[in-house]
Amino acid sequence: MKFRIDLKIFILAILFFVTNQIKIYGMIMTFAIIHEFGHLLAGLLLGMRPEKIEIKPFGVSIDFSISRKDYNIKIKKGNLLELKKIFVALAGPVINILMIIILVMFKIFSFNNYYKMIMIFSNITLIIFNILPIYPLDGGRILKSIIYIFKGKYIAEKYIYRISYITLIILTISSSIAILYLKNIAIFLIVMFLWGLQMKEEKIYKNRKILYDIMQKDLIN
Repeated sequence: MKFRIDLKIFILAILFFVTNQIKIYGMIMTFAIIHEFGHLLAGLLLGMRPEKIEIKPFGVSIDFSISRKDYNIKIKKGNLLELKKIFVALAGPVINILMIIILVMFKIFSFNNYYKMIMIFSNITLIIFNILPIYPLDGGRILKSIIYIFKGKYIAEKYIYRISYITLIILTISSSIAILYLKNIAIFLIVMFLWGLQMKEEKIYKNRKILYDIMQKDLIN
């Protein structure tokens, strides 16, 4: 299993420290790790094997490998594998919801109301951003798998990137307005991070699309 740390995490930590928001960033990262643990647990329960763990500026990412057995299932029973992916993607936000319920219902150790509110805010932030239909966030993964089940892989990839771009544009406009009122750099940095993720995934998709087009031409000929 591979392990990688994105060095941009240290740049963001400095920015949050300078703007006196290091506590918020620390909480977001802490609960992002717990969020990803939900994905890991769900994947392991479904017999999936983690291939790579990467610590990113706003959380942790776990990639699961597809074994030869799973690959055969993907061909013969593709919908079953997509349902597993949906379950794994849902596990992260569910963990954050459980954390909010625990924080609201019970008194956690000796945390005062200020830290309690930061923890609740961090979990709400993670839920909101992760359920957005932006690939590769949880919401984007879930939507892509749903489209895959009904329309197939090619259509799923084609639609999910268009939906991601539209969502990001709307998010950028709305967050720009929020930044003016809240004066919170965290919102701006998260949106920029999402644009970076989207552009990276779009590049990978374009390379795959070239292969799809070549395969389709071969089939026609």
